[in-house]
Amino acid sequence: MKKIVVLLLLTALCLWQYMRTSVAGDDPFLRSDYSKLRPVKIERVVPSKAVSQLQEIVSEAREKGLKISIAGQRHSQGGHTYYKDSIVLDMTPFNKVLAFDEMAKTITVQSGATWADVQKVINPYGLAVKTMQSQNIFTIGGSISVNAHGRDIRNGSLIRSVESFRLLGSDGQIRNISRIENAELFPLALGGYGLFGVIVDVTLSLTDNEVYEMTSETMTTEAYSDYFLNQVKQNPDIHMHLARISVAPDTFLSEMYATNYRTRPDLPVTDYNQLKLKDTYVLPLKFLFGLNRSFDWAKNAFWDLQRYFLIGRSTILTRNNAMRSESDFMDYNSDTKNDLLQEYFIPVDHFEDFINHMKPILQEEQLNLLNITVRYVNHDEEAMLSYAKSDMFALVCLFNTPLSDAAQARMTHGIRRIIEQLKLFNGSYYLPYAPFPSVEQFRTIYPKAETFFQAKDQWDPQHLFMNQFYDDYRGH
Repeated sequence: MKKIVVLLLLTALCLWQYMRTSVAGDDPFLRSDYSKLRPVKIERVVPSKAVSQLQEIVSEAREKGLKISIAGQRHSQGGHTYYKDSIVLDMTPFNKVLAFDEMAKTITVQSGATWADVQKVINPYGLAVKTMQSQNIFTIGGSISVNAHGRDIRNGSLIRSVESFRLLGSDGQIRNISRIENAELFPLALGGYGLFGVIVDVTLSLTDNEVYEMTSETMTTEAYSDYFLNQVKQNPDIHMHLARISVAPDTFLSEMYATNYRTRPDLPVTDYNQLKLKDTYVLPLKFLFGLNRSFDWAKNAFWDLQRYFLIGRSTILTRNNAMRSESDFMDYNSDTKNDLLQEYFIPVDHFEDFINHMKPILQEEQLNLLNITVRYVNHDEEAMLSYAKSDMFALVCLFNTPLSDAAQARMTHGIRRIIEQLKLFNGSYYLPYAPFPSVEQFRTIYPKAETFFQAKDQWDPQHLFMNQFYDDYRGH
């Protein structure tokens, strides 16, 4: 009976929290992104439906001196998908699968298609995506515009999976872009945040779907680098990996758990390849994560709960299901606060040192850190604005913060202190998020930035394709 009463109380609290934080409908001409920061008035939003329509809009913008911004699911948090008085292209309706070659293991899709759309097509043929974010809700165009990465430790950043794409430039021409054809645009538009034109469609290389056994184990942050190098990277059977660092006050940045995905070639893919539709336990997890935003005791409890349900247990799943949405419980709506991401890349050998330098900053600045996920990214500097300057751990940090000017100023101060520590260890940070780092920090960590912006001037002299990221970091 006690358990039933507790469950009812938790459900009631969850519903109350949801109603308390729900927000009113958006002004259709006031645009922001997932961050809810710096909204501006735009000219209009155009749902994209055909190539000819996109070309007409580019022609109109060129003739009238208008700007164009490009948006997919709008999960970037640094103003990459909108600009003051711009025409915003909503690419999500532009989502057809154009070609699929099972033997060649390639697929060509329009840029508004999501990873879920791709998975639905390729899963019955025993194929899977090489690299993508942990969630499959994002558009392909958006993912290659930020050169995304994920939990696969063998295939690197998304750029390695891209065979070619077509790009609609500011002159109205559609160019085929690959490492051979118009090759100078390949490392610029891929990881170029929509500044070089509209990605029309993309051809991706695929890999085999596999069956994995997912297991987790705990360790200290001090032991993690050696553990990864000797027990994970050197084990050819482990194809995917992630880790989480405790943000609970009792074990703050000192305890971790790692999750590995080992291949199980003895288990046929056909026995497990039905795509899962929804995550389980979303509502209670959403409630618990909500408490995690407000109370230290909830952070301790949430960390203990994660360990209880993962450590010592194993799960059998396919590669495609490992790359399905897992964080609906983190969805958050509030008029006054938001969850904002920052992501830091640190060379594997300096992981412990960076954690030890970041920890006092987080405590002194009283930043409300909700989660740190750790992924591994192979060295890859093909993209002009590459973040993987060596083999690196990516620390994906989720903060909850008020949206007031004063709170954002405090957040900016704290993040810039962290970036200074990154510089000491030749680290980098990810660009799709709120622009807390300074222009000087950006240019130090991304030394090819000026070459990138000069190429922007060359390919788009009218600056037809624009976003707030450009204004923030072109240099003031």
